Amino acid sequence: VVLLLSLLGLAAAGKLLVVPVDGSHWLSMREVLDILAQRGHKVVVVAPEVTMRIKPSENFVMKMYSVPYTQEDLKKEFQAFFHFSFEQGSFLERFVKAYQGIKRITNFGVSSCGYLLQNKELIRYLEESKFDALLTDPVLLCGAILAKHLSLPAVYFLRGIPCGLDFEATQCPRPPSYVPRGFTQLTDRMSFLQRVKNLLHDIPDIFLCDFAFEPYSKLASEFLQQDVTVQDLLRQASVWLLRLEFVLEYPRPLMPNIIPIGGVNCAHK
Repeated sequence: VVLLLSLLGLAAAGKLLVVPVDGSHWLSMREVLDILAQRGHKVVVVAPEVTMRIKPSENFVMKMYSVPYTQEDLKKEFQAFFHFSFEQGSFLERFVKAYQGIKRITNFGVSSCGYLLQNKELIRYLEESKFDALLTDPVLLCGAILAKHLSLPAVYFLRGIPCGLDFEATQCPRPPSYVPRGFTQLTDRMSFLQRVKNLLHDIPDIFLCDFAFEPYSKLASEFLQQDVTVQDLLRQASVWLLRLEFVLEYPRPLMPNIIPIGGVNCAHK
């Protein structure tokens, strides 16, 4: 009995594969990984050699792969992408800037993911490591592709995905009567005409998502050797850890496997 009880500690620890997204996305995820490592879990982080925030740590194993861009290229594109978020202008002006910014970031993400999936030595290591689960931010879908390839339970750790793809993937209601859309500057209290405006703002999202996420569908289909859609990749999530804090957010529905963890964003001052 004593021997069996002593083995419970080993059984409780798991082996987690992590495919993060750089920048502020990583800062919140790193807090979670540090705690998991302290509790005895083995954490393996897969990241490109060129990053802004993702750095080696004693709390996890780092597996890196080469990419075709430099640190300066990455920094320039990140700055350009986030600069438009603070600019004023009409809906059309902001939409065009969002389109251009997301397209540039998507190109970097798809390029990086392609180099990861082509790295046969690293993929072989991941296949042989027998992980228990995969943690990723699905705003870039490379982790979702790996989860499907490795047949691992996927845990999605995110703030949100453009175009309401997270709502579609979880079959979560998203009524335009009180869930404001991006760029509308509306609140959860809307007049009838404002609700009509909110509904119409879903139309441009169709075009945004086509160019932003379809390259991942093509990449996944080629790598997995089967037809795979973006929704196929998103629907496989076992749990969605949503970095929302409803003290600061407008209300929205949640599904049973969506867990708000907004407090994690407050770890750093």
